[in-house]
Amino acid sequence: GFIADAIHARAKSVTLSPWGVDAEIPGGALALPLNLPTLVSGGVEIALDTVRKGITEKKRTVVITNHAQRFHELAEENGVATTLVKTVDTAPEPGEVHVVTGHLLTGFSIDAADGTQISILSDAEVFGIQKERRRVRKRPIRKGPALEQLKPGSFVVHVEHGVAMFIGTEVMGSEGQEYLVLEYAEDDKLYVPTEHLDRIQLYHGTADSPPRLTRLGTQEWSKARARAKKATEQLAGELIALYASRQVATGFAASADTPWQDSLEASFPYEETPDQLATIEAVKADMESTKPMDRLVCGDVGYGKTEIALRAAFKTVQSGRQVAILVPTTVLAQQHLETFSERLEPFPAVVDMLSRFRSDRQQRETISRIANGSVDIVIGTHRLLQKDVRFKDLGLVIIDEEHKFGVSHKERLKRMRTQVDVMTLSATPIPRTLHMSLAGVRDMSTIETPPEERLPIKTYVSEESDDLAREAILRELDRGGQVFYLHNRVKDIELIGNKLQKLVPEADIQIGHGQMPEDELERVMAAFDRHEFDVLLCTTIIESGIDLPNANTLIVDRADMFGLSQLYQLRGRIGRGTNRAYAYLMVPRAKALTEQAEQRLNTILAATELGAGYQIALRDLEIRGIGNLLGAEQSGQISAIGFDLYTKLLAEAVRQLKNSENSNGSVEPAPPEFSTVRVDIGIDARIPDSYIEDLAQRLSIYQRLARIQSESEINDLDEEIRDRFGPMPTHVRLLMKTTHMRVMAEAAGIELISAKENRATMTLKQPTGGAREPLQKQLGLGVDVGHMQIRVDIDRDDPEWIDELMAVMEQLKMFQERMIQMMDMAMSDMVASSESSTTANGSVAAKVLPVPSD
Repeated sequence: GFIADAIHARAKSVTLSPWGVDAEIPGGALALPLNLPTLVSGGVEIALDTVRKGITEKKRTVVITNHAQRFHELAEENGVATTLVKTVDTAPEPGEVHVVTGHLLTGFSIDAADGTQISILSDAEVFGIQKERRRVRKRPIRKGPALEQLKPGSFVVHVEHGVAMFIGTEVMGSEGQEYLVLEYAEDDKLYVPTEHLDRIQLYHGTADSPPRLTRLGTQEWSKARARAKKATEQLAGELIALYASRQVATGFAASADTPWQDSLEASFPYEETPDQLATIEAVKADMESTKPMDRLVCGDVGYGKTEIALRAAFKTVQSGRQVAILVPTTVLAQQHLETFSERLEPFPAVVDMLSRFRSDRQQRETISRIANGSVDIVIGTHRLLQKDVRFKDLGLVIIDEEHKFGVSHKERLKRMRTQVDVMTLSATPIPRTLHMSLAGVRDMSTIETPPEERLPIKTYVSEESDDLAREAILRELDRGGQVFYLHNRVKDIELIGNKLQKLVPEADIQIGHGQMPEDELERVMAAFDRHEFDVLLCTTIIESGIDLPNANTLIVDRADMFGLSQLYQLRGRIGRGTNRAYAYLMVPRAKALTEQAEQRLNTILAATELGAGYQIALRDLEIRGIGNLLGAEQSGQISAIGFDLYTKLLAEAVRQLKNSENSNGSVEPAPPEFSTVRVDIGIDARIPDSYIEDLAQRLSIYQRLARIQSESEINDLDEEIRDRFGPMPTHVRLLMKTTHMRVMAEAAGIELISAKENRATMTLKQPTGGAREPLQKQLGLGVDVGHMQIRVDIDRDDPEWIDELMAVMEQLKMFQERMIQMMDMAMSDMVASSESSTTANGSVAAKVLPVPSD
């Protein structure tokens, strides 16, 4: 309010709405029309000098920062008096400094109405941090394998009937229900209702040839599952033994979050996505445990994995330990160094780098400081794994894209990671890593929510064409963007550069590759980042982690020579801003591609959706195989039953082994594979193709409905469907109600709900027994409670009859919960009574537990 008054005093024609300290104020909008002098950014020391000078000159100063507590501490250490406040309702007195938590793009000075000067300092002036905060709309997280890639001709696995080919769908029955048509061996067909879509998965195998279809009506499928189950149990034992040393090893437990940790996390310039928050919580829980962490964080390119690594690294530093961050390229190491240094500027954490970008003398100094503990976080390439690098007290190893490191490097990592926490970041994990994570041997977190305003990348595969390359470059330049032109052969990259310059004389082109002198490569990359030239002609040095939002066109020469994960990572270098990005994958003219190259290009072309990295990794597993973790026998089992079901069986075998080891042989029962509740109430509950036209999307929604297990999941999916496809027609609203009814029935122990004419019947999984009479009393008139069934009178002409039936189910659930509470209380009383009886008489008196009558 007082700032608005000051601005109005200087420019009556400008209208400003009141704003709080946590609001976003466009700095340009304030500075330009009003000609307010913007403060100079110079770091903490200059900011403290400015504040100190303001005190002597009787200025009113407000510091708005995400690191309010830290700035207050630094000011006290330097003898500058500041006041930490929660809100700024009135102006400070002349000569006073108020520090408040908040976000402002830039600071400024202005004369108040009484003639005194008001100085507003932001993070840009105090800590040199100037990033725009944007709100991210929270989106529901999709769980389980989706069917959005399903199309006629795709192979699927039905968990009860085996491998089949999906033919299409048919609408059948008086209610017009949609069924999937699956074709098995000998032309047998199976019609699967949409509510059973949780039983169906896409088939992922290990061979290029089509899978063998299962014969219906035989023992073939049950025998294949039994063989696979036996094989997974054997493999689970080997995997458990492989990681047993980490399970029994005692690592260090990181300390709980400090106010500095909260301050760092508040300075993140975007709102965290729900799955980012879940991953961060899981990582912190691992770090605070005494068991060494080994977690794979699988998130697509640009989805916020670095922020999770940053928070984990800072938590380790605050616990008094060192952090090693291993990255595959010098360019990525430099970028991480800038990111970590900027975010950790307010705190006494020393960040350094070990890579080719540093001279021999600088490297020796860094290694010495790592050994004596004066470096807290070191970011490095393979150089970090050499024998002369020794840590004083290593606590956390972060590996960015593990598949970039060879066998010898991983052996060195194994020695490093015996008793330290390990976090692996990857967009497309290698098959071995993915497989071990899915099996439950390694922990895995997935980040599936895309950043706000992120658009899918348009991808084209084309024969080499000078005209296409020129057109693509000029189109990008016309909208003020930049271009990556990737040519992965250093020996003739200069010739390609000359050719490109003649082809597009309007563009400023420079070259960057890994064999250049370190200082020159660093200069080129920094200049490209500052948009000093238009086209970067480069090798695969840009593959991992480079974040340049202004570069939104990628041209890849000889795309047939790259691996699938490599192509996906390269494509991830563009489309990191709000502009549409374009990737052109060039292949030689009139030259036959190898079968694998064609598969890779077709896969990358099909993977246009945001967050396709996981699917890319699964497809990579099919093309390349799983690697030396699994022998020929395991690959055969995967071919027989599909990767998803195989992984599920393996994860279950691992879970049982872990439980038996942790609980002296008593094993918890496995969670049910899918819901067995049937809802048959004779209503037209479906998704019309006029509402969701695309078959794969429609089936994916059906599958997600079939997998729902809680009311909150129903609400999330309901919101998403309305957001994506518009207001729901009656059929879809009824489908959501029947799904809700199924979830309620599962919780209340009901296995079948049917309705005919004016009566609905609920068939129970357990008999009512002695609770029959009190339950009848609870449910009242219109409800008949039997031994195994509850019958409810309904009026099908009343549109509210389904809600009334659900209300009866809700009362049944409440009754069951009350019965359980009464039984627990009675049991507690009996135990207490027996204990007192033992104390008094030296023997236990037997008691009969009464059955509650109400």
